[in-house]
Amino acid sequence: MAPATQPLTETTAIRRADGESRSLAASLPRLMLEARRIAANVIHGVHGRRRAGAGESFWQYRRFVSGEPSQNVDWRRSARDDHLYVREQEWEAAHTLWLWPDRSASMAFASRGVRDSKLERSLIVTFALAELLVAGGERVGVPGLMNPTSNGNVIDKIAQAMLHDSAPRPSLPSSFVPTALAEIVVLSDFWSPIAEIRGLIAGLSASGAHGTLVQVVDPAEETFPYSGRVEFVEPESGEVITTGRAESWAQDYVARVAAHRDAIRAETGKLGWLFTTHTTSRSAAELLLYLHAGLMASKAGSPGVKVGRSA
Repeated sequence: MAPATQPLTETTAIRRADGESRSLAASLPRLMLEARRIAANVIHGVHGRRRAGAGESFWQYRRFVSGEPSQNVDWRRSARDDHLYVREQEWEAAHTLWLWPDRSASMAFASRGVRDSKLERSLIVTFALAELLVAGGERVGVPGLMNPTSNGNVIDKIAQAMLHDSAPRPSLPSSFVPTALAEIVVLSDFWSPIAEIRGLIAGLSASGAHGTLVQVVDPAEETFPYSGRVEFVEPESGEVITTGRAESWAQDYVARVAAHRDAIRAETGKLGWLFTTHTTSRSAAELLLYLHAGLMASKAGSPGVKVGRSA
């Protein structure tokens, strides 16, 4: 919940939603530029399977086998020897990865002194991760918004799809059926009831897909730094709660947040999914590195990044 000075009426909500959509449209160029800058600073590459197959990276030369089509011969290499050679490429399996940033009303919150709102940070990381993955030969999609693509202009495609999206903004992704080997990354504040989060994980993992949940929070949502008389408004429903001594809520609030996270961690752990938290006062690049490393480890078939707090 965020501090408020007046109840959120329907008219106020409509005006605020319109203003936020226009603000997002105006800020997208900055977010896209920031995402590209961060992505460019992350050392990455296509991680092959170390076996012959379809791909663009050279792996090895091997002797030509009688009966093979003659067009397989690499004549330039063969001219240097008394044997015929075939040039083999390294097999690279394009992964399908689904990225879903929460664009609901609660994500627009940013406390005083914080540069990015939760929404802006989620979009920056989504854009940058999509750029990295596509550059590495993967296919990236956004559930309910954009089918998987390996297009080099993936950031522009996602941004345009969002700008033209008039659908409601749910706090959790709508149900869809990913392929068995797909990877899913959901960035949200995850303040939804644990039953809804449990249902999300169960539904998405039913086909065998693997996922990572990233709880993106504002520093104020970590520490509850309020005191005195404060009005809080629930962004999704407009419900207003007023307290005369906000500081008296801090201890219980921190305990509830810890319990909620433990519950999410328990649900993800049952299915081998990952759960981490990210505070918007930290570096977006650190979260990007964490996610990229985890996804590449999963693709290679090695153990994923251990559950814990991200940078």
